[in-house]
Amino acid sequence: MRHQTMIAAAVVLGLASASAFAQEKKTVLNLETAKKMAAACEAKAKAEGWKMNIAIVDAGGNMKYFLRQDDAFLGSVKIAQLKANTSSSFPFSTKQIGEITKNVPGIAFVPGIVTFEGGLPIKTGGGEAIGAIGVSGGTAEQDGICAQAGVDAVAGDLK
Repeated sequence: MRHQTMIAAAVVLGLASASAFAQEKKTVLNLETAKKMAAACEAKAKAEGWKMNIAIVDAGGNMKYFLRQDDAFLGSVKIAQLKANTSSSFPFSTKQIGEITKNVPGIAFVPGIVTFEGGLPIKTGGGEAIGAIGVSGGTAEQDGICAQAGVDAVAGDLK
């Protein structure tokens, strides 16, 4: 009888932990979505005559996809990556982080933090941050417009 009680308890604990595991399931940014974002951003850049570097990272800041248009500034490769990493570390746009630094100026001096436009978090329809896009090669405003084109292209896919 004691064995049956222990087995029943183990089954209940197993089901409870499986249930808890299922609740912790996170949405993951897949390669197809990252490529679709980059393609939309590149299309916007081409339409406007901009040359962009486009970095897309997952929620942990790990590079998922990178696209460098012909003749895009080499120095902007690293800036695009830093913008994406900044927006994946803090689920805000890099432009918003720039606004925050007006009240907390020390943030602007943290190595690797970008405080100007061009980085956007990638969120599901439910608000879960699953990655970020960073764009560099034009003005800060152009970078932001291009990044937004990428995010907009997958908004319907991230419900």
